[in-house]
Amino acid sequence: MHLSTALAAAAAIMPIVNAHGDAPAMPKIFGLNIRDLKTRNMFNNLKARSSHFEKRGETLKSRQNTGGQCGGSFGSCAAGVCCSGSGWCGTGPDYCYAPGCNYQFGPGCPDNAVPAGSDTANVPRPKLGSIPYGGTGVYSCANPGTVAITYDDGPFKGYTEHILEVFKRYNAKATFFITGNNINKGQIDLTEEHRSVITRAHTEGHQIASHTWTHQDLSAISSTDRKLQMTRNEMALRNILGFFPTYMRPPYSSCTAASGCEQDLADLGYHITYFDVDTDDYNQDAPGEIQNSKNWFQGNITAGGASSGTHDWLSISHDIHEQTATNLTEFMLSTITTLGYRAVTVGECLNDPKENWYRTDTGGGQGSISSTTVS
Repeated sequence: MHLSTALAAAAAIMPIVNAHGDAPAMPKIFGLNIRDLKTRNMFNNLKARSSHFEKRGETLKSRQNTGGQCGGSFGSCAAGVCCSGSGWCGTGPDYCYAPGCNYQFGPGCPDNAVPAGSDTANVPRPKLGSIPYGGTGVYSCANPGTVAITYDDGPFKGYTEHILEVFKRYNAKATFFITGNNINKGQIDLTEEHRSVITRAHTEGHQIASHTWTHQDLSAISSTDRKLQMTRNEMALRNILGFFPTYMRPPYSSCTAASGCEQDLADLGYHITYFDVDTDDYNQDAPGEIQNSKNWFQGNITAGGASSGTHDWLSISHDIHEQTATNLTEFMLSTITTLGYRAVTVGECLNDPKENWYRTDTGGGQGSISSTTVS
């Protein structure tokens, strides 16, 4: 194992820049500043796993390199082999974990997987409706009495399906920002459980949106790689539903103008969607900690005497965490119902017609549901 390398890598990827300044209208509740977006990095502890089972090896030519070092002067791993975040070739979950797999030197990294069917890069992208495309993004709803509860990073086995059951009991709707090939969960269009739960979510009236292909920081990669993060997720979602979304949320809430991200996403026809209520659930995923997320959620939506008659909210949580699925979700829905709010999709909370939420494409891969229509 190369623990010193792993520690250095973990320190290097820790976000240290605040992407958005404080705003007077954004309350600080229980010590949580919901504008501190760039401090979000729920994957740091998970990325570190990629160094735990690596072995030493000599520098090899890329076509032979299945167990040596990779990256920089060491070059690439062999075809189908991953280059771990700490620079060693190998296969299996501890080398191929994304985000964190060094896809530039690891052909087998999930980032490099290409979903079946035609590339969506050339699909026409007319900009419809009044919701901004690209730019600084959307932080809040525009429909008093509504709360848009959103989930990032999934789907995840068991958890996302449980969340759908809870929403069904409340006759409520949510928005799922889907990541296509992250955290060793399996590529969404090739994993039957993921295909099924995404299809179910859409059929039951929830909104499907994008959270990129492998959860890369879009401000930290090239324009070419940034667009691949979006189009590969489009292709996978197209292979499941027959269309792909126009709404997205940047991983780590990071999409800056200086990096070119804001313009690239405008060119791709995406509504960049942030939030004004942060549950911080990824840091509270234990029975004794999730109460913090409940307090922050309720504290924010009631701050300053806010009420359903005059206010609306856009919250963030993550369906890859047990406590979010089995505990926090029920609390959020019960709370907003008691306070007189309705749980709706992001599109509805922005008064954006449903026909603007997705783009169609007829070049689906194996198993595509090209006849599916937007409900």
